[in-house]
Amino acid sequence: MRQNVSGNDLAKKLVIISDFVIINIILSCYILLTPDFVPGYFHSATKITILTANFAMVIGQYFFQTKIHYRKISFEEISARVAKLVLTHVASMGIFLGFLSDTPTHFKFVFIYGLSVYLTIMLARFFERKLLKHIRQLGRNTRSVIMIGNDPALVNLYNTMVGDPTTGYRVKGYYSNNIIANNPQNMNYLGDIKALYYKMDNNPDTSVDDVLCSLSHDDNDEIARIMKFCDAHLIHFYYIPRMFGNYRLRLKPEMMGDTLTYTNHLEPLSSITNKLIKRLFDVIVSTTFCICMIPIIPIIALIIKIQSPGPIFFKQERTGFAGKTFYCYKFRSMHVNQDADIAQATKNDPRKFAFGNFMRKTNIDELPQFWNVLKGDMSIVGPRPHMLHHTEIYSELIDKYMVRHFCKPGITGWAQVTGFRGETKELWQMEERVERDIWYIEHWTFMLDIKIIYKTIKSVIIPDKHAY
Repeated sequence: MRQNVSGNDLAKKLVIISDFVIINIILSCYILLTPDFVPGYFHSATKITILTANFAMVIGQYFFQTKIHYRKISFEEISARVAKLVLTHVASMGIFLGFLSDTPTHFKFVFIYGLSVYLTIMLARFFERKLLKHIRQLGRNTRSVIMIGNDPALVNLYNTMVGDPTTGYRVKGYYSNNIIANNPQNMNYLGDIKALYYKMDNNPDTSVDDVLCSLSHDDNDEIARIMKFCDAHLIHFYYIPRMFGNYRLRLKPEMMGDTLTYTNHLEPLSSITNKLIKRLFDVIVSTTFCICMIPIIPIIALIIKIQSPGPIFFKQERTGFAGKTFYCYKFRSMHVNQDADIAQATKNDPRKFAFGNFMRKTNIDELPQFWNVLKGDMSIVGPRPHMLHHTEIYSELIDKYMVRHFCKPGITGWAQVTGFRGETKELWQMEERVERDIWYIEHWTFMLDIKIIYKTIKSVIIPDKHAY
């Protein structure tokens, strides 16, 4: 275990060192190449400038050190943390140099320098992560794990750990009084709880780094004994919340007075700051799109009218945020029909006319929903809003269905860009879509929204086979 900890510490130190090397190389290049946007005092007081830059990086590292060796940190999280690191570094550097010099630091230099540092550090992070993953694939910098209990939650965690060898987990097996039903073939059964106690008392395994326990709270004495053993042998103990039916949502700790409680939903968008960021982005983008749509609406309207009599826009009641009903707008892509509010579009749906089919494949029919975004009924990214009829049906068939309404519905969503767009012929398809919608709600970041938008634009250029 100590070897693994020292390995993580080494990775951490090397990342920090690389950051300092990067800023010194970039700053030195700007000083030596002397472009016109570099302040003049950088040449007359080079040592002070470089010393100040390094001190500013110390401040940035103190607050926003990037930890690539964490096994569950996404590249989006790394990107956001690097942005905060660079912003803190550049701001601190600009302030300090402003006090030390008679002339103000040029904003142009600060911007170009900061952008250079960010892009270079992100490139370094990419290669650092690749290198670390390669090292873990070779069996180095790994963590040895045993599991205790027979709850299905342990199977889910086991599949996550062994599914990607680059995470560096090596699961030895599990102890339980009962064998886990339908457990993976390679998930070794090590014995019952008595066998575990015998191992703990007579021949403890000193190579174990982590113990993942999912015993019932009724077994509090056993859990306490295992925790005490882990503390005495410098082993990290983790309690894995047991599954309730098919619920796999994360439990988030929250304080209620002096009592620690847990909630079954983690919602980053419950933060006022995150809400503001998302809404500001929605307003700016939707306003731009609404203005740009003005000259093309007459063209689309004319084609629709030629191919199919009826209104230009299709207005339908759908389920929105907190289960409230709102009118969702689209360009009409089907002939006027009585089944519009109950039947999904199918691949060779006779209700579609030619241009309507083209609009659906290229997402053009969704453009009026930017008006919904501007009004506040929808967001650009979020779970797709469903017809009231489908909400009524699926809320009865799928336990967690209504959870997807904890955030505003979107024009595009995580489910749509990960293969679950279009018709849901089987119940499992809707279940998977709901799972992805809930995952999005629980893992929201601004960078995740950008990623989804990028994938959506890509699907417009290369039409999705599920789009019909």
